[in-house]
Amino acid sequence: SYLAGVILEELMRPHNRAAVLVIDPHGEYDTLVEMQGDRRFFADPYRPEVKVVRPGDIKVKVSSLELGDLRYLLPNLTERMHFLLGRAFNRVRRKYGPDKWTRAALLVEIRAGLGDQPVTDPNDDDLEEDPTVGGLVWRVNSTLMDSHLFDDHTGLPLTDLLCPGRLTVLQLNEIAEREQQTIVATLLRRVMRARMDTERGLAPRGGENHLPYPAFVLIEEAHNYAPANAEIITTQILKQVLSEGRKFGVSVGLISQRPGKLDGDVLSQCMTQCIMRIVNPVDQGRVAESVESVGRDLITELPALTKGQAIVAGASVNTPVLVRVRRRLTRHGAEDPNAPERWQQFFSEEDERQRARDNARPADTPERTGRKRIYLPV
Repeated sequence: SYLAGVILEELMRPHNRAAVLVIDPHGEYDTLVEMQGDRRFFADPYRPEVKVVRPGDIKVKVSSLELGDLRYLLPNLTERMHFLLGRAFNRVRRKYGPDKWTRAALLVEIRAGLGDQPVTDPNDDDLEEDPTVGGLVWRVNSTLMDSHLFDDHTGLPLTDLLCPGRLTVLQLNEIAEREQQTIVATLLRRVMRARMDTERGLAPRGGENHLPYPAFVLIEEAHNYAPANAEIITTQILKQVLSEGRKFGVSVGLISQRPGKLDGDVLSQCMTQCIMRIVNPVDQGRVAESVESVGRDLITELPALTKGQAIVAGASVNTPVLVRVRRRLTRHGAEDPNAPERWQQFFSEEDERQRARDNARPADTPERTGRKRIYLPV
């Protein structure tokens, strides 16, 4: 995370002025807002902008979801539920358009059941006696209707998230893991589609899909979005962006302290690697298998790297090089708390005076002396 912060600082300095989106599952990157007041990042008239999107402000427009997203979000679907959901999804997209369908419209199509009878009321319970229909309706209600995350009409506009000279931190730390993965999958799809349509002249200027500049997306804890032993909704779109995105101006950076848990195909498609101290043999083995430019000699050196050292390898350098990471210009947001310092602070005079004030009896509270306090009018 510290190295990532340094890279982000360099991307936002005047000689780059990048358009950057940071996927922040732990809420560690909000300290980057300090760049906005640091003259070292200024160049008239350029001033970097850092925008932090809090978990409560994140919205996913339901029509941006694919059928695979819905199947991933809705728990424990039976085969009949899979069939019914697929048919309802296809019908609602045909009827309202791929970008305009709503949750209520999806429920109407689900409530039509496995037959062909029309249903127009989303609250019609007649067909819910069928356990497949009732179970699927319950899952849609509990996952999509009762969530603050999903909305029929509002999402995160790409032009708000990505703009040259702007770094957007998307904080996902209060959002469930499956919903985090859905957010990342939909955003990567939208960014990729927007860049492809813009480059091909298919996106009207000012439209939702018009993104006329390259974009860089940095994903923290990448093994949660492309795990080694499972195929989840983010894995495939990550593979597509890593293999095809560069020619459309979409770049992705992946951060993981456990490369052994990261999908090998995803890791192997990263063109440049910054490798820091790795002790775990499983993690070392995954790096050796997936990164062609890192030989066995370098792997054996990884446990000996000290704090702040990294090996940079891949397409950006002719040969792997050992580098020392500079100090950050902004505060590091992922520092562990200094426990002894916090314990000592508990006994400071200021803290003790504050506790005394907090525990003091209010002035109008009668003392428990066995006598009754009498209040006389003035």
